[in-house]
Parts: sequence; structure tokens; C-alpha cells
Amino acid sequence: MARELRTAELARAAGYSDQQVRDLERLGVIPPAARSANGYRSYTGAHLVALRAYRALALAIGPVAARAALAELRTRPLADAAAVVDELHAGISRERERVRAALAGLAAIATDASAAEPSAETMSITELAAALGVRSSTLRFWEAESLLSPDRVGSVAARSYPPPQIVVARIVAALREGGAGIPEVRAVVDTLGEPAGVASASAALDGRLRALAARSAKLLRASAALVELIEGLDTAGPSVPSAPSAHRGRVG
Repeated sequence: MARELRTAELARAAGYSDQQVRDLERLGVIPPAARSANGYRSYTGAHLVALRAYRALALAIGPVAARAALAELRTRPLADAAAVVDELHAGISRERERVRAALAGLAAIATDASAAEPSAETMSITELAAALGVRSSTLRFWEAESLLSPDRVGSVAARSYPPPQIVVARIVAALREGGAGIPEVRAVVDTLGEPAGVASASAALDGRLRALAARSAKLLRASAALVELIEGLDTAGPSVPSAPSAHRGRVG
């Protein structure tokens, strides 16, 4: 029979406070605890595995995304759970490719603006949004913030993005995805026509690539804990999470 752990014992073993353990249980990150007749929670090694997997994953993708991923992993069959983990790696890879595309366009700006985008074709707002992995409303917001200046074509004045604007959009997307604020991004965009501005944007994008490499390494380190978690699910079967309640305080 699996050894039972009280809340304080589980918290110490996982490196969390008692309240964080209770919060993560309410959020569905770990399975619901068994309750004794007097109402005390009772946990098992499976809860410790889940908490360790969450901690490792939170370092790689952040607490909010890790909570969502763990809650989903616990309720999916093994094949689906493995696919969730694969998608985490794929997501970082897609971010990296978007940054590299922005760097390629930036390098072209310094030489020939007309060749700044390999396709040398304009894009509609729908096409550009899909290429960047954002919503059309995001592009309209960037335009309102003077980050983008699309052309207007046709009787309905539809937005059209020429190659130089596509490059700018890629740079904006990469910087925003990395957490840069609108004023910081605007400062970069406003100086793209100057050598110093191109150098500044290039340095910022290089920083994004380094950050993504660090995230990839952390996610690889988290893989062992995630494998232990999903292999345990294959033995025990997926569990049904308790209903999440309003979260009070940061869990990370």
C-alpha cells in the first residue's frame, strides 16, 4: 500500500508551502487528496510526482502555462498526454523560427529594403496574422500604436502589408512575444531606418534566441519528471480534477 503523506510532509518533499499545495490541488495540478473522517488531507507518491513535474515545467514555461499543462496532462490518456509534452517543445521551436525570420528580414533592411522579405509579395491582414501566429485584431492594435503602417487598397480600403512592413511586423511580434512593452518596441521600430536602430533590434532579437535556448534546456530537464508523471498515468489511468476555485496568491 502506498505510504500516505500529510499536507506538511508533501509540501516539504516538493519544496512548497502547505498553502501552495492546497492551491495547486484546487487548480487541478495534482489529483484531489483523500480525506479522513476528521477532514485531514492524505496524499501519496503520485501527488509528489505531479508537484515535482509542475515545478520543473514552471521553470521552463512559466507557472500559468505549467498549471494549465499539468491539469490537462492528468486528465488525458497516455498518448494524448505525450502529445501535450511534444507540443510544448514544438511551441518553443515555432517561436525560434519566428525570431529567425525577423532577423533575416532585419539583415535585409540594412542592404536592400525591397528584398527584406523572401517572398517579395504583399500579405493581407489575415495572411500576416496567420504567419505570425497572432490575431488580426493584434495587427490592428499595433497599427493604432504606430508600430505598423499598412497600405490600403481597393474600394473597401483593405489593409495590405508590403515586404518592408512584413519585416517590421515580424520584429514587433518577436519582441512582444519576448515580453517587450509597446514603448520599448516603438523605440526599436522608430529607428529601423538608422544603423543604430538596426543594431539595437538585432541585439534584442539575439537576446530572444538566447532566452529560447535557455527555455529549451529547462524543458529538456523537466522531461524526466514529465515522463515519470505520464507513465504513472498509464498505470493508474487519468484522474478527474477537482473544480478549480478562485486562486489567491501566486503559486510558482
